[in-house]
Amino acid sequence: MRVKTTAVVAGLMLAAAACGGQSDGTQPSASGSSSAPAAKPLAGTTIEIAAKWTGDEQKSFQKVLTAFEEKTGAKVTYASTGEDTGAYLGPRIQGGNPPDVAVLPQPGLVQQYADQKALKPLSSEVQAQIDQNYTPYWKSLGSAGGQVYGVLIKAAHKSLIWYRDPTFQDAGAQPATTWDELIGKTAQTLADSGTAPFALCAASGWTLTDMFENIYLSSAGPENYDKLSKHEIPWTDASVATALEKMGQIFGKKEFVLGGSSGALQTDFPTCATQVYGQKKAAMVMEGDFVASSAVQSGAKVGEDAKIMPFPKAGDTAPVVLGGDVAVAMKDSKGAMALLEYLASAEGGSIWAKNPGYLSPNRNVSPDNYPDALTKQLAQTIISAGESVRYDMSDLAPSAFGGTDGKGEWKDLQDFLRNPKDVKGTQQKLEADAAKAWKK
Repeated sequence: MRVKTTAVVAGLMLAAAACGGQSDGTQPSASGSSSAPAAKPLAGTTIEIAAKWTGDEQKSFQKVLTAFEEKTGAKVTYASTGEDTGAYLGPRIQGGNPPDVAVLPQPGLVQQYADQKALKPLSSEVQAQIDQNYTPYWKSLGSAGGQVYGVLIKAAHKSLIWYRDPTFQDAGAQPATTWDELIGKTAQTLADSGTAPFALCAASGWTLTDMFENIYLSSAGPENYDKLSKHEIPWTDASVATALEKMGQIFGKKEFVLGGSSGALQTDFPTCATQVYGQKKAAMVMEGDFVASSAVQSGAKVGEDAKIMPFPKAGDTAPVVLGGDVAVAMKDSKGAMALLEYLASAEGGSIWAKNPGYLSPNRNVSPDNYPDALTKQLAQTIISAGESVRYDMSDLAPSAFGGTDGKGEWKDLQDFLRNPKDVKGTQQKLEADAAKAWKK
């Protein structure tokens, strides 16, 4: 899913005051170790960082940059890339004037820019922060050709089911912890009460890929998830059939989906969230932390009538799928590496976490830093999942397969929603489309 990672936890705390982004008064080095030299090591240095954030997200990030400036003496300028990062960076790279640091909206771009020789390998100091604060999986996602180029600095939590609590209360439904409970008890209880259990935004094909990824990670496990994301096992594999069959348990019951398949296929994101919280026509929406923004805009109170359950286990693994943003160096300068070292540190992440609209993939950023109970809960699930956390699979795929409207995985899963009995045919279409995309 490419279009919503900008909205990570957006609006979560339109209901909560933004806590200050001040450090704790100590003066650690850029890497977060104690005691810094009296002289500021980057005095007189100017660093440019380019990222897509605007508005409140930019303001939150600016507090991190300001703390870095105060510590090091550097001056950091911020440039907004807009939503099309490639369109912004391409001409600057070609003109020989890239920013010192760029923030990429998905890891696949790390390989793309590395192939263009546009990235600089991270220094040993930055890599030390990555090794200290991240699982090896995140280091591998920021790498290409045996070199480490990127660090994941901001996350979107995509393993959630949002529900409208008054609807659950009226129906006598309970949040589920397993897929079988979700289908056999929670959804059935809601349907029996006369409320559609699920609102699906199937016109936005990426929402269906998110559902598949959570089910697949849980049922097939992290190792198979990695293999499928690289097309090292085919989409005709039995593990894919298992995940599709579980999706079909929702798609195949008309009373489970608001408007049936045809209605779902005409509903885009975030309209499904509005259907749950504004129109009160359905009870649940399967999507990430960014649903909070739509819930609040619909008049719901996050944590009261808008609640979350972790995506129920469909197998042995409790799924935690993240989207997120990767910071890379486009200039091999002392300032660029120092800023990346700071962004990879627990200190940098902790300052950021004190403000609404942020989740850290850094395992050493304590959940206690976050300004509200819900974000603390989301942060804890990331930490608790440990080595099994995975990145959004469709964002790791070539865009022709995993990220193009009306093509590839998006279209194939939409067609599967229309005809959920055709598991084998859907697998064959997915494999054919994947094979074409990976050949290019």
